[in-house]
Amino acid sequence: QVQVVESGGGLVQPGGSLRLSCAASGSIFSVNVMGWFRQAPGKERELVATITSGGTTTYVDSVKGRFTISRDNAKNTVYLQMNSLNLEDTAVYYCNADIATLPGRYLGVWGQGTLVTVSS
Repeated sequence: QVQVVESGGGLVQPGGSLRLSCAASGSIFSVNVMGWFRQAPGKERELVATITSGGTTTYVDSVKGRFTISRDNAKNTVYLQMNSLNLEDTAVYYCNADIATLPGRYLGVWGQGTLVTVSS
């Protein structure tokens, strides 16, 4: 049994910064790709950023240059540093991780989500 738990969401003013964390725990054999998704009110869930176990990253164009994804493999934790936040960044942010509990058997695991509200 494995789970991922997000933390770090909250209320921030436009132009501010926030750092999200997502920790995987349980009977983990290995963790491959980890990523962050978000879902704004009335909109579909979108992929924000991903990072491989080797450190290769991808970002959606709207956050490039403002957000940075990173991970600590020893802690099975992924982070999302969000700078220069604007109103359009308001959303529930979800962590997803490809986790193997047995060799070669990966499963995408979702966190419960953490709310980020950008407002003046």
